[in-house]
Amino acid sequence: MKTKFTQLFFIAFLFIFTFSIDAQRSKVKQEVLSVFSDSVFSGLKLRNIGPAFMSGRIADVAIHPKNESIWYVAVGSGGVWKTVNAGTTWKPIFDDQILYSIGCVTIDPIDHNVIWVGTGENVGGRHMGYGDGVYRSEDGGLSWKNMGLKNSEHISKIIIHPEDSNVIWVAAQGPLWKKGGERGLYKSVDGGKTWKKSLGDDEWVGVTEVVIDPRNPDQLYAATWQRHRTVAAYMGGGPGSGLHRSVDGGETWEKLKNGLPKSWMGKIGLAISPQQPDILYAAIELDRRTGGVYRSTDRGTTWEKRSDAVAGATGPHYYQELYASPHHFERLYLVDSRMQISEDGGKTFTRMNAKHKHGDNHAIAFKKEDPNYLLVGTDGGLYETFDLTANWKFVDNLPVTQYYKVAVDDAEPFYNIYGGTQDNSTQGGPSRTDNLHGIQNSDWKIVLNWDGHQPATEPGNPNIMYAERQQGNLSRVDLTTGEVVDIQPQPGANENFERFNWDAPILVSAHDPKRIYFASQRLWRSDNRGDKWTPISGDLTKDQERIELPIMGKKQSWDAPWDFLAMSNYNTITSIAESPKKEEILYAGTDDGIIQVTEDGGSNWRRINVGILPGVPATAFVNDIKADLFDANTVYVALDNHKYGDFTPYLLKSMDNGRTWKSIKSNLPKRTLVWRIVQDHVQPNLLFVATEFGIYFTINGGDNWIKLKGNMPTISFRDLAIQRRENDLVGASFGRGFFVFDDYSFLRTISESKLKEEAVLFPTRDAWWYIPRPNLSFDDEKGSQGASHYVAPNPDFGAVFTYYLKNSLKTSKEKRQEIEKKNKGKDIAFPGWDKVEAERTENIPEVILTITNNTGEVIRRISGPVKSGFHRIAWDLRYPSSEAIPLKTEGNSSNTSQGFMAVPGVYTATLSKIEDGKVTQLSTPITFTVKRMNNGALKGATLEKVAEFWRSFEKTIGKVSALDIQVNRQEKRIKALKIALQRANSTPGDLDNRLNTLEKRMMDLRRDLYGNSSKQQVGEKTKPTIGNRVFAIYRGVDRSTYGPTSTHLETMQIINNQIGMITSKLALIKNESIALLKVLEEAGAPFVED
Repeated sequence: MKTKFTQLFFIAFLFIFTFSIDAQRSKVKQEVLSVFSDSVFSGLKLRNIGPAFMSGRIADVAIHPKNESIWYVAVGSGGVWKTVNAGTTWKPIFDDQILYSIGCVTIDPIDHNVIWVGTGENVGGRHMGYGDGVYRSEDGGLSWKNMGLKNSEHISKIIIHPEDSNVIWVAAQGPLWKKGGERGLYKSVDGGKTWKKSLGDDEWVGVTEVVIDPRNPDQLYAATWQRHRTVAAYMGGGPGSGLHRSVDGGETWEKLKNGLPKSWMGKIGLAISPQQPDILYAAIELDRRTGGVYRSTDRGTTWEKRSDAVAGATGPHYYQELYASPHHFERLYLVDSRMQISEDGGKTFTRMNAKHKHGDNHAIAFKKEDPNYLLVGTDGGLYETFDLTANWKFVDNLPVTQYYKVAVDDAEPFYNIYGGTQDNSTQGGPSRTDNLHGIQNSDWKIVLNWDGHQPATEPGNPNIMYAERQQGNLSRVDLTTGEVVDIQPQPGANENFERFNWDAPILVSAHDPKRIYFASQRLWRSDNRGDKWTPISGDLTKDQERIELPIMGKKQSWDAPWDFLAMSNYNTITSIAESPKKEEILYAGTDDGIIQVTEDGGSNWRRINVGILPGVPATAFVNDIKADLFDANTVYVALDNHKYGDFTPYLLKSMDNGRTWKSIKSNLPKRTLVWRIVQDHVQPNLLFVATEFGIYFTINGGDNWIKLKGNMPTISFRDLAIQRRENDLVGASFGRGFFVFDDYSFLRTISESKLKEEAVLFPTRDAWWYIPRPNLSFDDEKGSQGASHYVAPNPDFGAVFTYYLKNSLKTSKEKRQEIEKKNKGKDIAFPGWDKVEAERTENIPEVILTITNNTGEVIRRISGPVKSGFHRIAWDLRYPSSEAIPLKTEGNSSNTSQGFMAVPGVYTATLSKIEDGKVTQLSTPITFTVKRMNNGALKGATLEKVAEFWRSFEKTIGKVSALDIQVNRQEKRIKALKIALQRANSTPGDLDNRLNTLEKRMMDLRRDLYGNSSKQQVGEKTKPTIGNRVFAIYRGVDRSTYGPTSTHLETMQIINNQIGMITSKLALIKNESIALLKVLEEAGAPFVED
C-alpha cells in the first residue's frame, strides 16, 4: 500500500513538474514570438520601383456613370485601382485586403459610392491567382467588407438590379484546379448577406457570364462553363457548358438549345444589344479551338450562326468576352490577342488596329456620351482611344507588371535589376539613379520580347546577361551592343524534342561564371556561356503520356475538349541548384513530384519522390531548390500543390543531401504558397521566402517567420534575389512590379537578447557623396512633367540608419491614459490639478540621432519616430540651414535642411532620447564612411577647399539673413516710435525732426540692402544688392563640387564688405532709436516693445 501510494505521489509530482516545465517553455516561446512579431518590424519599408512602362494584365474596368473621370480598374493580379481624374493619377484601394487577385468590378447603378468586387481572375490560364469571394465598399473604395462566396476562387461577373441595390447576381466560375467549391450563378436579395445558387453544378460547371435585359431586370441570360486545369493538362469544355435564360430574376433557368451547337461547348462570351435588347450575341468556343458567333433575335429562343469567329492565340479560355457597342447597333468587340470587330452583328469580323498597342485584350469600358471612345484593358495595361480604335493612348503610370523571376547584376555604382514578365518581355532597369527625381519609365528597357521568364547575370561582367522566352527559348544578351544570340540547347540526331517548362530554370555556376546550367526534361551544362551544351543527365522526370492522366476526375477520351496549346509542357525540370561549396553536387526538381541529386557532377543521379518528404503530397510541384551557401550537405526546397487545389505551404530542409528532410514552414500561414527561398551570404540562418501573399524572413533557420509588412500591398512574390555588395533584397511581385529592401544587413545581428535591450542603433552601409542630377528641372519627383508622369523613388539620399526601440516613448499623459483604459468601466480618479498642469506643459519625447565628424564637431541632429519597433531615418549629408531664425518660428525643423554638404570622410552616429526633459544616450555609437562617387571632367578645388568655402558661404548667408531680420525689426521699431510720439506729452519740434531724420536714414539703409524700390516696381535694373550677389554665388556652388571660381571669391569679398558697411550703419541707427525711446518715455510716451 505504501509502495502504491509512493508510486502515485511520484506520478502526480512528475505530471505537475512536466506541466510546469511545458508551461514555462510555452511562456518563453510566446515571449520570443512577441519579440519577433510582424508588427515589431512594420516600420521597415520596402521601395516599390515599378516600373509602369509596360504595366500588366487588366481584368475589368468600370467607369462612373455620372462622372466619367472616375474609373475603377480590376487588375488581374494587382488589386483594385481608382482614378478620379481619368488616369492622371492613381490610388490602389484594395491593398489592405487578404488577397490580390481580381476578376471583376461593378458600380451600383443607384448608389455610385457602392462598389462590388469579385475576386479571383476570370480566365483559365496557367498562372492565375485565386480569390475568396465578393467584396463590397460603401464609400467608393475607402473600406471593404467580404460578402461571402469565399470558396468560389474565381468570379467573372457581378450585376446589380437597376432598381433595387439589394438584388445582386454573381457569376462564379469556381475553382480552376479542383472540383467543387462555390461555382455557378448566385443571387442575393438582401444586399449580399445571404446567397442562393440557381445555376451550375457542384463539380466542374460554373458561370462565366451573365447579362440582364435593360427593359426587364427579371430577364437574365447566363453562360455556364465546364473547365478544369491540372499541372499536366487543360480541358476547357464539356456537357455542362451552355447558354441559359431566366424570366424570373434568376430563380429558375431554361437551357437554350435551338440553333446552338450540339457538340460540347467551351467558354462562351455573351452580350445583349443595348439598342434592341431582344437581340443576343454569343461567342462560343467549340472543339480544338473552333467555334463561332451566334445571334438570337427572339430573346434566346432560337439562334443563328453568324460566323466562325473565336478567340485564338493563348486560347479562348484566356479571352472570349463579347461586347456590344452602346453607340453603334450591331457593332461587336470580341476580345482576343488582337481584338476582333464586327459591324454587322457578328457576320463578319476584322482585326482591330493594334498599332503601338499591346495585344491580349481582356476588358472594354465605354463612355455614354462619346461614341468614339473606348477604354481597353490588356495584358500590358490600359489603353484609350478617342477615334474609335484608329489611334491608341497608353496609360503609362499604372505599375502592375507581373514578374515571374528576377536577377541582379553587380554594375557600379548602382546595380541593375532584370525581370521576366507575364507577356511583357524581359525588362531591365536601375535599382536607383543619380538624379533627384527617382527612377522613370525611360530608365527601363526591353532586353528580350514575348513572355519573359528567368533571367540570369554573369558575376563580374554586367554586360552579359541571359534572358528567356516561354518554353525554354533561351538567349544570351550583350548589353554593350544590345545583340541577342539564341542559345537554347537542341536535341541530337534521332533524339526526341526537349520538354522545356513554361518557365525553364537557368543557373550561372558559382564556381565558374562562364559555366551555365539549363534544364528541359534533362539537365544541360555549358562551359562557354551557352555556345555549346552537353547533357549531364538523362530524363529526370516521370516521362508520362499526359493525355492518359486523369482530368475532371477521370481519364478522358481523345475526343474530349483538350486544349493542348493552352498547356505548358509537362514532365519537366522546374528548378536547379549547384552547391557553391562543392561543384559536383547538383539538384534538379520537377513539375511531377521528383527531386534528383547528383554528387559527382551528373554521372549518377539519386531520385527522391517528394511524397516521401514529411507532409508533402506526391504530386507537389518543385518551385525552388537552393543549395546551402555554407554547408555542402544542406539543401532547401519549396514546393506547392496548388495545381491540385491544395494551397498549403511546403518548405523543407535537408542536411544530408536530400536523404532526410524536416519541415521549416513553422508559422507560415495556411493557404500561402511558397515560391522561392534565398539565403543570406553572411548569416546562414537568415533566410527569405517569396510567398503568394508577401515576403517572410527568419533569423533562426525557419523556427519562426516574420512578414515584411511595412507599406507593402497584399501581393504575390514569385522570386527573390540578393545583391550581395549592397546587401539589398529584391522581390519580384506578380502584379505590382519590383520591391527593394535596401540594406537588410542589420537583420544578421538581430537576436532575442538584443531585442530585449532598450534601444539598438545598427551599423549602416557607407553613403555615396554626389550632387543628384536635375534631369527634369530642379524640382524633385516629377519635375515639370505633370502629375501623370511616373517616377519611382530612389533610396533616401545619404546615410540611412536603422534603429530599434523596445518600448514607445510616451508623455505622462499617454501613460496615465493607458492605465485608465485598463479600468474597463470602473471609476477613474482625478489625477489632481498639479499633475494635469504638468502634463500640459510637458515636452513631447524625442528620439535624436546626432551626426559628428572625426573631430567631434556636431554636424546634424535628426529626429526620429518614438514608437516601439524598427525604424529608419536618413541623413542627407548636409549641415542644417545657417539662416537666422526669427522669434515667430515654431515647430521642430531638425529634419529639414538647406545647408551645404559635409565632405566625404568618417562620421559617427549616436542615438539618444529626450524624455521628461532629460537626455539619455540609447545605444553604442556607430561609425560610417561617406564616399565620393565620381569626379568631374574638370579638376576643381580640393575637397578641403570646397568645404572651407561652403562653410564660409554658409556663415555669410547666416549674416545676411540675420541682417534682414534686424533691418525689418528696426523698421518696425521706428514705426512704433512714431506712434509713441503721437501719444507723448510733447509739442511738435525737435523730437519730430530727429525721428524723421532717423526714418530717412533707415530708408537709405534699406536701399543699400535691397535696392531701389521704384526701379524694381517697373522692372528696371538696380544696383547689385547683397541678395543679388549671394544668389550669384549660390547658383554657382549649390549644384557643384567643383569649388569656388575666382569670380565667386571676388563676389564673396564684395558681399562681406557690404555687410560690414550696412551693419555699422544699422548699429548707429539702433543706438539713435534707443536714445529717442528714452526721450519719448521721459515725455510720457507709452511702452514700446524692444
